[in-house]
Amino acid sequence: MEKLSTNNVTKINYQRICDEILEKLPSNPKPKILLHVCCGPCSCYPLTFLATRFDITIYYGNSNIYPAEEYDHRLSELRRLLDCLKRDHGYDIKLIVPPYDNENYMKHLEPLKDQPEGGERCFLCYALRMEEAYAYASAHGFDFFTTVMTVSRQKNSQKLNEIGKSLSFKYPNVAYLYSDFKKKKGLEIGTQIRKEYDLYNQDYCGCQYSYEEALIRRAKNAEKEAAPTSVKN
Repeated sequence: MEKLSTNNVTKINYQRICDEILEKLPSNPKPKILLHVCCGPCSCYPLTFLATRFDITIYYGNSNIYPAEEYDHRLSELRRLLDCLKRDHGYDIKLIVPPYDNENYMKHLEPLKDQPEGGERCFLCYALRMEEAYAYASAHGFDFFTTVMTVSRQKNSQKLNEIGKSLSFKYPNVAYLYSDFKKKKGLEIGTQIRKEYDLYNQDYCGCQYSYEEALIRRAKNAEKEAAPTSVKN
């Protein structure tokens, strides 16, 4: 595995590994991949990057999202994105939506409620959702599994791939597709697609704790906008 050294921290170049895996894939028939998706905007680039190489099924397993109206809104926007991609590019991407159960899901995160955003609570949240989807892939005959979450600047791609690697040993009949979808201008391309389709772009990750932090940010921004500006003579 190629490694990158940044600020004395060694990081693995997971997107390079992804490219090496893709080079060896058969073209006919396309391998089946179960893709964990957290929302439409994060899916834009990964879907277009993978659609010519895989038979894609999306797994929208996100009981972390709070409140339920937000979960439904993100799901609705994801469905709209899939409709647009099928209309404009012919991508026939299937969608699986497991039951939403935020109350029970949050029981896992509550002991870590005081952890900062981007820390151990978030890592647990990654792992819970990825394992739920990986287990489904294993039980339903998929060849590969991966998640779109590595496209986000706010999520730790190194940790996500470590989790994926660990799960590949637990579910050895499904290969894990390493990724860092931020690379190769993935963020820029995804942003262009999001704007083209005018997708709703949420301002917090998903769970109740990140939602409460978002409310504080919104209130502070509203105060700044409402504050009178001083004019110098």
